[in-house]
Amino acid sequence: MRCKFTLGVRLGALTAWLPAVALIPGFAAHGADIPLAIIGPHEYDLPVDFKPFNVVVQYGDGNAAGSVYDSGGQRRARGGSHTWSGMTKYVHFRSFDAIPHVSFAFELIQSEAYTLANGQNWGGLGTTIVGPAGWFKPNKHSTLGIQTFMETPSGTRDSMAMHYWANLSSIIFDYEWKHFSFDGDLGSVVSSTKHRNGEHSYSAGNVFYTNLRFSWKASSRFEPFFSLDWQNSGGMHDNTSNLWVANSSSRETALGVGAMIYVTKRLSITPRYSHSVEGRNVAETNAYYMKIAYLF
Repeated sequence: MRCKFTLGVRLGALTAWLPAVALIPGFAAHGADIPLAIIGPHEYDLPVDFKPFNVVVQYGDGNAAGSVYDSGGQRRARGGSHTWSGMTKYVHFRSFDAIPHVSFAFELIQSEAYTLANGQNWGGLGTTIVGPAGWFKPNKHSTLGIQTFMETPSGTRDSMAMHYWANLSSIIFDYEWKHFSFDGDLGSVVSSTKHRNGEHSYSAGNVFYTNLRFSWKASSRFEPFFSLDWQNSGGMHDNTSNLWVANSSSRETALGVGAMIYVTKRLSITPRYSHSVEGRNVAETNAYYMKIAYLF
């Protein structure tokens, strides 16, 4: 029997949303992770009016970005990187008697990453992400809600830190048929201004994104799915020089396939492969994802 409670509201690798090929002084070039790209099928197939429970989720992904998309949208075999990242997440789910038929989740996420690019490598603990989500069920087959998360500027190494705050907010939705499911999100990322001693001040452009998952309920334990991830990032502004940074806006669309495997009613594993189909000013997505969720 399929276990809804292994679903949770899961975050993608937010630390990698800056333009990947715009080598801006003071900003490290990041991999091509689209915000919330880690989510799987039934991500937002969430219950209401339940007793409190907890979920622990471990994510991992590796991206071998051997090529980049230039400012004209052409794929070029240069400037690539290899990144490996993880996210360890604890989620507390609960309902309140005073707010019937509406439920909430409170999340604490720690990111980890290792990057190999331009003959250099670095790794460690990245930013910490915290925030709530809330939802209701318009009918017994669907879910609709919102989530908002803050990402801290810190990291264990200077190269792992963003040095500014960021907020990710999105609308979340899910619809269930007998043999199929469709869910996803639509949102944006906004950030504070980056200030560091001895460097220019920068403002990052807003990011808009969507992540869609369509799955086939092949059996009670195996569910293959198709994924679409898209993002569009505004350009970077140099506040000190009062100039826009050239080729700092970016766009990417990635398609993927995967499967959600229910090991037990409380444990699920979701592997997936995804690749870019178009982009601009961004390193390609050529990534394998893995998600392990456990309910307790």
